[in-house]
Amino acid sequence: MNGFGQIAVIGAGWAGLACAVELAAAGRPVTVFEASRQLGGRARSVDLDGHVLDNGQHLLVGAYAETLRQIRRTGADPAQLFWRQPLRLDYPGAFRLRLPDLPAPWHLAAGLLAAEGAGWREKLSAALFMQRLKFDGFRLRRDTTVSEWLDAHRQRGAIRRFLWEPLCLAALNTAPQNASAQIFANVLRDSLGGPRGATDLLLQRSDLGRIFPEHAARYLAEHGGEIRRPHRVRELLRQDNGWRVDGRHFDQAVLAVAPQHLPALLAARPVHEPLLRQVAEYDYEPIATVYLAYPERVRLPFPMLGLTGPLGQWVFDRSHQGGPAGMLAFVLSARGAWEDLDDGELARALHTELCAQLGPLPPPHWQRSIRERRATFCCRPNLARPGHLTGERGLWLAGDYTCADYPATIEGAVRSGVAAARAVLAGR
Repeated sequence: MNGFGQIAVIGAGWAGLACAVELAAAGRPVTVFEASRQLGGRARSVDLDGHVLDNGQHLLVGAYAETLRQIRRTGADPAQLFWRQPLRLDYPGAFRLRLPDLPAPWHLAAGLLAAEGAGWREKLSAALFMQRLKFDGFRLRRDTTVSEWLDAHRQRGAIRRFLWEPLCLAALNTAPQNASAQIFANVLRDSLGGPRGATDLLLQRSDLGRIFPEHAARYLAEHGGEIRRPHRVRELLRQDNGWRVDGRHFDQAVLAVAPQHLPALLAARPVHEPLLRQVAEYDYEPIATVYLAYPERVRLPFPMLGLTGPLGQWVFDRSHQGGPAGMLAFVLSARGAWEDLDDGELARALHTELCAQLGPLPPPHWQRSIRERRATFCCRPNLARPGHLTGERGLWLAGDYTCADYPATIEGAVRSGVAAARAVLAGR
């Protein structure tokens, strides 16, 4: 295929694929370069000893409007891909919150006031906290940490421990004492502060590859695009008012790679030094997903349960997500004591914590851990983040780190890819 007149997208994570799909939908031929054999970047399917699972357990919510739009654009049906449920946070024996089927904002108020495991004073304080946020347009006078912010608004007790802090950790992958309160407020704006369906849990019915990446690849092929994998880009040069990518000429190029991979592509170009200095200041947070396979009869009372720790945070029943019966996925976000344990020790500790909440369980007969050491950027207060523009015309950025309004989530990645594509189409 002739590369002239085409657009190169380097990276086939959710940002790169969303960018490519948006461009293809506008009739622009796209070539996507991906270093891995697998599509999806940090949210991809993997084969673990014959089990098709995910490199990390992800959770989508109804507020992910751009992600759902892109899925529909590829011809897939979210109703078939997700099991949609009203928000339910269940910590067996400790706390439970369910949002009833009422119009917003009454669903949230009713859910908070009916929460089990919290006192009336806490519930009322939480409801008033959300009302104040909405009145202020979810804008803080100054950014601070989530912990300091919650302290200032007297958010204490079970609501803080089992609602605000776990939501912060899950959404920002950054501990509340280090996380940006403004970014967390943005997440609350679009979820708990949004329309009724925004708070719904979208529990995937299959592995991540079949949620979006595989549909995106098919869509691109049907619209004249191509994906080259495994192909790690070695050369990115300015050429004839366009860009040469490993010997092929393109009108424009989009870098949809993680920020730590930018220097390999841009370090030789002095105009990008400010960008590279900016991302060099980023710290990164890990995520671990621990898969434990139990006898088939073992099921969770709900597909997603909260864990009271000290290590575990969430556990998912993969049998509801197209996985084998008895397969559970434990999620550990951000830095913590879990990093000091080897895989065997961590699996045993999580099994013990689950038994403490659900009662005795047979030991798992299989285990695997996936640790992403640099899963996301640390979403600290006042973190300077670039947009989709670079210092050179026709060269753009996409990736969750460029979506300044959001943390490092699937929705942030998709939004960034769409923003980059629209900039390309507008010629800005």
